Amino acid sequence: MSFELENEKIRITVDAKGGELKSLYEKVSGQEYIWQGDEQYWEDSSPNLFPYIARLTKNTYLYQGKQYHMSIHGFVKDMVLTGEKLLNELVFELKSNEDTLKCYPFQFIYRIRYTLEETALIITYEVENLDQERMYFGIGGHPGFNVPFIKNTAFEDYYIEFDSDESPVRIKMSPDCFVVGEEAFDKINHRKLELSHQLFDDDAIILREMGKKVVLKTAKSHQNITMAFPDMDYLGIWHAPCTKAPYICIEPWSSLPSRKDIIEDLAKQEDLIGLNAGEVYQNRWSISVCPN
Repeated sequence: MSFELENEKIRITVDAKGGELKSLYEKVSGQEYIWQGDEQYWEDSSPNLFPYIARLTKNTYLYQGKQYHMSIHGFVKDMVLTGEKLLNELVFELKSNEDTLKCYPFQFIYRIRYTLEETALIITYEVENLDQERMYFGIGGHPGFNVPFIKNTAFEDYYIEFDSDESPVRIKMSPDCFVVGEEAFDKINHRKLELSHQLFDDDAIILREMGKKVVLKTAKSHQNITMAFPDMDYLGIWHAPCTKAPYICIEPWSSLPSRKDIIEDLAKQEDLIGLNAGEVYQNRWSISVCPN
């Protein structure tokens, strides 16, 4: 089931499955900015990631000495959430249940709120800990954007502009996409990462210390997409490796995947969020479009 929300400038469509954003349509330009999915490259559009980001070694983690199993990016993206359209927002909710408890031993309520402000979409994640124990999780977004999104432009015409003059640190990943360390990232010049399909031949670029805002743009137009993620510590940039996929994902993350060959202990992984019993966690990020 899909839900729509619009104002005078933009319209969004969100699927109850995963609370996934399926469309961000700007009315003045008639432009669809969200990748619509294609089996040749990537079937999704903008999955929400919870309670873990990316891969666990052997799809396994430890909690209080017991092993649990979870697939890539957690389970929210594959579950149907309860959706509600309010006056100026869409709200999607998932409560812990028998299925979630099999792979994640905590009682919780997970919510996604979508709110429109002019040409901006505000995405708010909320996690409420209903358990008696401190709960641990990662949370993030995985939006895909059409590139090119302007007529008579090519993928290589676009770049990502960072809001900080500091050089981000790249998280080194193994060929099978697990953390193996860190390294300097030297492909950003004058705060710009020029796009090419070859950038992703080794899979995702994962950064930290990358600032809190990026703009996806081209010198051939004033149209652009701005993403702000003030409370996320990592940013993934990706498209299907070794392809000429006409999209790019810009992914704000709270935490990292497992380290190579290590079965992580959920209570000991340093970058995971720890939420005490009865508390509510909130994280807000945004996508803004400039039509001209």
